[in-house]
Amino acid sequence: MMITEEDVYNAISTVIDPEVGFDIVSLGLIYGVKIEDDSVHVTMTLSTKGCPLHELIQQWTKDAVLKIDGVKNCDIEIVWEPAWNITMASERVKKELCG
Repeated sequence: MMITEEDVYNAISTVIDPEVGFDIVSLGLIYGVKIEDDSVHVTMTLSTKGCPLHELIQQWTKDAVLKIDGVKNCDIEIVWEPAWNITMASERVKKELCG
């Protein structure tokens, strides 16, 4: 069974940032996904560098990806450029957070 980007994004969308109550995909925190055979590499950011849940969100993301059938390895790369801002979020999130 081939692992798709859609599979990965669907899995990651189950990870909720508890500070704002939205999933990290809708927030625009996922910058990219690369799949090679049974390994997945996720490039992501966090809303702030000082996020107190940094390690937890990273682990939750990895755990979500590893639940996908066929995935044996997952590594998460946290990047700070480009810096996250609210314009990266989905329209629904922007509407709820910004009014």
